[in-house]
Amino acid sequence: MIRVVIADDQVAVRTGLSLILDGAPDIEVVAEAGDGNEAVALARDLRPDVLVMDIRMPRKDGITATRELAGVTDVLIMTTFDLDEYVFGALHAGAAGFLLKSADSDALLQAVRTVARGEGMISPSVTRRLIRSFAERAPARQEEHRLDSLTRREREVLRCIGEGLSNYEISERLEMADATAKTHVSRILSKLGLRSRVQAAILAQEHEHEL
Repeated sequence: MIRVVIADDQVAVRTGLSLILDGAPDIEVVAEAGDGNEAVALARDLRPDVLVMDIRMPRKDGITATRELAGVTDVLIMTTFDLDEYVFGALHAGAAGFLLKSADSDALLQAVRTVARGEGMISPSVTRRLIRSFAERAPARQEEHRLDSLTRREREVLRCIGEGLSNYEISERLEMADATAKTHVSRILSKLGLRSRVQAAILAQEHEHEL
């Protein structure tokens, strides 16, 4: 059972999300939060598999909350991409992914399940746009020395992550066991000092010619 906490300052939004998620046989909403402080407290107390969280909330915004919950739970940001520029900061803070609030119920369920498996996700309709915009807005960084720490196989896996492949799809393409793919992903995140798979995907896109 995937245990979920929902954090949004709008009661109607929380109620709608809860109805959708609780209606799935493999998902349970264990708590709801109306602001960032409450979201952090509940996540630390309940240790859910996924925290579905808005960015713009009172008392503590979703970016700060995401940063504070690194290593505690995986955060799935729900936002309106065209209006909410803070999503870039959320990804830097370690969010496991984000979904547009306009997404249908099936997309929400799939997103929660994907994040719960440890596979970061970005709403498919804006993936390329987000990565391109993020790369353009992000300050220049010297990543080459960190990429040099990766083995040839790890570079291949990172390239796959950049293409948005799941662990299973990586294992199929590179002809390795699913568990081996997961191990490579964990090592890549550790070596590159990244907090989430989404950060790895963005880095891979930014340095695709070096992989």
